[in-house]
Amino acid sequence: MACFLVPATEAIVTTVLEKVLKQKSNAFSVKLGWLNKMLWGGSALLAFEHVWHGEVVPFFPFLTAVKDGNTAEMLHEMGTAGVSMAVLVTAVWGVMVAVSSFIEKRKDYSGTNSSTGLAGGLA
Repeated sequence: MACFLVPATEAIVTTVLEKVLKQKSNAFSVKLGWLNKMLWGGSALLAFEHVWHGEVVPFFPFLTAVKDGNTAEMLHEMGTAGVSMAVLVTAVWGVMVAVSSFIEKRKDYSGTNSSTGLAGGLA
């Protein structure tokens, strides 16, 4: 019904945070951009799926659950499915950041910038 609104809201917050960090020329803003792309992409696909199934309509109140009086059910779905999707995407991003930080540190410790050390030069 409206589970896509939770990751979309997180995407809005992280986009604003990325813009602020980018102005301060913080290198973390690049990695935060990864999260933004994942959240915006997932939210867009979910929104499209909801439009496809008629759960989101192009006229007020936009969500058929609100129009039909299923607001409690919609909020429950947002609290369960929406939150779990947002947490899962953020957790996957956290693993991506951890792996990339490990690779960056490994490059720094090797003393060279050659990419042949990890995965036979594939990284």
